Amino acid sequence: MLQRIQTIWIFLAIIGAIFLFITGQDFSLFGPVPFISFACVILVLLGFLSILSYKDRKRQIQLNNISLIINALLLGLLAYWLLTLSGGINFPEKGIEPVFPLLSILCLLIANVYIRKDERLVKSVDRLR
Repeated sequence: MLQRIQTIWIFLAIIGAIFLFITGQDFSLFGPVPFISFACVILVLLGFLSILSYKDRKRQIQLNNISLIINALLLGLLAYWLLTLSGGINFPEKGIEPVFPLLSILCLLIANVYIRKDERLVKSVDRLR
């Protein structure tokens, strides 16, 4: 069922990855390698795959956990990049990029809570039969 609440949370995590793709174009930690763009595309694909695997809740949780790990790595890389970035007043938008992986992590954690709640509900109904 695509109309479950966890679908909305996963979709919000996908939107966070899209916003990171848009704002993270100036990220240059590894030289000209577009690491942020590649990771954002992977996150969007994993998110849509997670939404479409609504029948297999364990797979959905695994895909969300993989997305959580990628978002945590992105958050660490972006925090390191911001700490090594020179700037100050001349670079006013310094600090917006780590917000999106953090929001995605929160949304995916909430989605996993609701997926586990559905799993418990299905198991309890199966016990009654």
